[in-house]
Amino acid sequence: MSEDNSRNSQGQAPETPDQRLRTALLADKVVVVSGVGPGLGRSVCLEAAAAGAKVVLAARTESRLKEVAAEIEAMGGTTLCVPTDITDDAAVRNLVERTLAEFGRVDALINNAFAVPSMKPFARTDFKQITDSLELTVLGNLRMTQAFTDALAETKGAVVMVNSAVLRHSEPRYGSYKVAKSALLAMSQTLATELGEKGIRVNTVAPGYIHTDQLKWYFGEVAKKYGITAEQVYQTTAAKSDLKRLPEPDEIANSVIFLASPWANAITGQTLDVNCGEYHV
Repeated sequence: MSEDNSRNSQGQAPETPDQRLRTALLADKVVVVSGVGPGLGRSVCLEAAAAGAKVVLAARTESRLKEVAAEIEAMGGTTLCVPTDITDDAAVRNLVERTLAEFGRVDALINNAFAVPSMKPFARTDFKQITDSLELTVLGNLRMTQAFTDALAETKGAVVMVNSAVLRHSEPRYGSYKVAKSALLAMSQTLATELGEKGIRVNTVAPGYIHTDQLKWYFGEVAKKYGITAEQVYQTTAAKSDLKRLPEPDEIANSVIFLASPWANAITGQTLDVNCGEYHV
């Protein structure tokens, strides 16, 4: 990819969280983030820390958690790493217990964990792949929300589910992914209704393409297949959006942080699409 794709409209490289003044949107808050990986999960953790939060990082791979935690701590932030399989009841209970033992409260839960889509048409999709996806993306995030409900009720906190723009289309080969993400949306809306009386807000962010290293690699593979450049793949893909570009991970993360923050105190049961105008809802 060309360097231009990582620059803003003024031609400047986007600032990293440690280069900005802290927004204080989440000052003194405790934020739990599941599904921490090298892409959006990392960005959510960094942006939460930049907004002043203490960040609890949860994912299956401990080494990945420690890498992101080290970045946050280099910024002067505070972290807690808890390796967690969100499909396991005992592991999730341990996450809650360790979080409360360390910080005594939880103000926001960011459910970012998901299963990688099979990218096969329904005619060739393994049923186990669909059930595994539902187990992680839907039931895993429900398990997390249930486990943290009492703590979130104490702080009148927020849950943010990370969904996908797959909700907005029915393109071939995305069927099993859309099933899981559509179920996640339906569950999120019901949770907003059920937990509202406890003062807990539940909202959803639905990103389109996210310009991560993984996507850049994919564009490179597509470019090789068709004998074109990765830049051409990017431009063709971005042309479908109003802004003619793809969102950066930090831009998606900022939307997540907004919904987790007191600035969104009157917002619940909603879905915020972040796709540079690829879809209008």
